[in-house]
Order: sequence, then C-alpha cells, then structure tokens
Amino acid sequence: MKKILVTGAFGLVGSDLTLALQQKYGQGQVIALGHNKSSGFKGPTQIGDVRDKFFLRQLIQQEDVGQIYHLAGLLSAGGEKNPELAWDVNVNGLKNVLDLAAEFNLRLFWPSSIAVFGPTTPKEQTPQQTVLEPTTIYGVTKVTGELLCQYYHQRYGVDVRSLRYPGLIGYKMLPGDGTTEYAISIFYAALKKESYRCFLRADTTLPMMYMADAIRGTLELMAAPKEAITIRTGYNFSSVSFSPQDIYQEIVKHLPDFKIEYQPDSRQQNADSWPHSIDDDRARKDWHWQPQYQLPEMVLDMLNNLK
Repeated sequence: MKKILVTGAFGLVGSDLTLALQQKYGQGQVIALGHNKSSGFKGPTQIGDVRDKFFLRQLIQQEDVGQIYHLAGLLSAGGEKNPELAWDVNVNGLKNVLDLAAEFNLRLFWPSSIAVFGPTTPKEQTPQQTVLEPTTIYGVTKVTGELLCQYYHQRYGVDVRSLRYPGLIGYKMLPGDGTTEYAISIFYAALKKESYRCFLRADTTLPMMYMADAIRGTLELMAAPKEAITIRTGYNFSSVSFSPQDIYQEIVKHLPDFKIEYQPDSRQQNADSWPHSIDDDRARKDWHWQPQYQLPEMVLDMLNNLK
C-alpha cells in the first residue's frame, strides 16, 4: 500500500485526522508534515514548507506517497494579519500539491470553508452553487483554491476532493484566533471556573460541526467511489448551526455558575459575512453524508474530554 501524507498535520484538523488515518491504515503508513515539530506525535514526521515544491517532490518519491491530505494553511483571523503570507501559503502551497498530484497520479483532499461565502450569499440554507464574493483574504484564497481544484480535475484528471468546512470544534488542540474558535475557548474558561469574554455577538448564528463528525465525513468522502463524486470545487458540508448564546445555555446546564460577556471585535465582520445555515444535500446524495453530533451531545463530549 502506498503511504499517506498529511500536510498541516499538527493543526486543529490535522491532529485529529492524522490519528484517525493511523488507526485506519497503520501508524507507519501516515507521514505527518508540519511547519514545526509536535513533541507528542507518534509516527513518521517531517518538517517542511508546502511552498517548497522540490522538497515535496522528494518526499513523495522517497516515501512512495499515494494520497495527500493537504491541510496546511492560514485561517481567517491570521490571514487578515498577513494577507501576503496567506496567499502564498494557501494558494501557492495548494498549486504545488496539485502539480505533484497530477505528476504522480495522487488522490488529494483539500479543505475549503464556509469563508468562500460573503455578504451577497443567501444566509439561510445556502445552496451548493451560489454567489461566492468573500470579504476576507482567507475566503478569497478558498474560492481560488476551489477553482484550481476543479481546473486540475478537468484539465489533468486529478482526483481531488474537497469539503466546505463549517466552524470546527475539537479538544485535541488549543484554540487559535479563528472566527469560530470561540466555541472551543469557551469550554476552557468554563472548566477553569472563569467567565468568558466572547468576541462575537450573542446572537451570531453560524454553521458549526463537531470534529468527530468532520473527520468521519472527510474519510467517507475520500473512500467514496470516484464516479460518485460530482463536485470538484468543494461540497457543502453541514451539521448544526448555533450562536454563542446557544452554546453558553447548553454549557450552564452542566456548569451553572459559568458566566459570559460579549465584546465583539474585528472577527464579528467575518462572521456577519457568512451564512447561518448550509444546504448539504449534494453530499448526502452523492456519498451518503449524515452528521451524528448535535449541540447537546457535542457539549457533553467536550466537557468530558477536556476535564
């Protein structure tokens, strides 16, 4: 069996996905590539930059790679701090991987995002094919990436597959500064018996998903027959929509003394440009996607694991 390469393997999604791939295919079959080393990771590890095509080509040849999960990239808030770097990593890094996927006939997964949508996109039950006019550099790189993926499939036959991830919630990595990562930070504050200062308004409803569902959905997409895949830009991918107030009210059922206050910052503008809910009917029809976690189950599992 050819090996699997995961770029961005030590990030929010990568830390869970790499472990899931190891459990499915064996620890030695999964190569974790990161920009920095992870001290707690077990298995083959490489340190490198996805903008370095020569390095990537050597790694693919030496390790006999057959699939790539290309997760390396800057997220929404980080992208706004350094738009030039966001473009370089998110777009040029992806193009390197697409070029090599075409050269070596690799199956490729690349995550898109609800950041492809913008203020002109329908807010409720956003359809698969709709207006894509994002207002963040992160969203611009994701729209560009979707079109690149479709082009490489049509022009070179690359078997590239993608999901428009909603806000993702997991417990294996500390939260970053992404717009939806308030929904991870809030659990740390609750379990430390602190109050939480939320950088979004109480009523900011966004599409969200528990990491366990996101990882399972990613693996199901990659395992689906090639002929079942009808979307080569990015599948709409949905689970549950909620606001900061919704998740707070669920947490206080378990920790009744927990308090929250709201002080919206620049990330509110990102959130205001995104949909409230997503229509993922194509994913459900093409490869039978079904989420398992709703808000109550997600909150209970987060609290139990983070304790």
